[in-house]
Amino acid sequence: MAEDRVQKILSRAGYGSRRGCEKFIEEGRVTVNGQLITLGAKADPKKDEICLDGISIGKAEKKVYIALNKPKNMLSLDAPDDPRPSVFDLVSDQRHLYPVGRLDFDSSGLVLLTNDGELANRLTHPRYEHEKTYEVRVTRRPDDEQLEIWRRGVVLEDGYRTLPAVVEVKSYTKSGAWLNITLREGKNRQIRRTGARIGLPVRQIKRISIGPVELGKLQPGHFRYLKEEEIEALRKYAELS
Repeated sequence: MAEDRVQKILSRAGYGSRRGCEKFIEEGRVTVNGQLITLGAKADPKKDEICLDGISIGKAEKKVYIALNKPKNMLSLDAPDDPRPSVFDLVSDQRHLYPVGRLDFDSSGLVLLTNDGELANRLTHPRYEHEKTYEVRVTRRPDDEQLEIWRRGVVLEDGYRTLPAVVEVKSYTKSGAWLNITLREGKNRQIRRTGARIGLPVRQIKRISIGPVELGKLQPGHFRYLKEEEIEALRKYAELS
């Protein structure tokens, strides 16, 4: 492998987004062969010793891919300064894991955790428009017009217009309905904001798939390592070799 910018190497190794890894360098936490580096420095991970906070990032850390069912009222990211519980409290794996498909604190369902920074970036960067599917309970019965508006895209209160979505009625409740919604984006609290905008207040959200990976029968608070065929399908979906 030829030399590359160190922030890219750190991100691919699972230490966070590229911008986050740039911050590590700016804070003076990264060395190459024992020397502090500045932003823009390059290295060859096969030849050079790259350390974060004095600890080698490893030349060939084994990649790990985890599916987790996030319960409600739990963070989907690692936030040491936040006293609320996090999905990272549920996972015993000590490697640097990056969350793919963050969920709101009050939503539940599938979150992927991996130290494959390149895959994480592909699945989270907005430009790739990867699909995520949710089971959504609304407290009013939707009519055809409301469903069609949601499918076409909705202008939110801040002026942003959501991308077209797949919206289907799964079942009706006494006063509302369960919807299956597939999005190709993930704006902050997008489903709840969209529902409120068109008169369909959202009571409950559970994500059931990210790309080809499905939540299945995984119970809330539990996790599992992805099977080899799932990893292969996920990387193919993300257009990675």
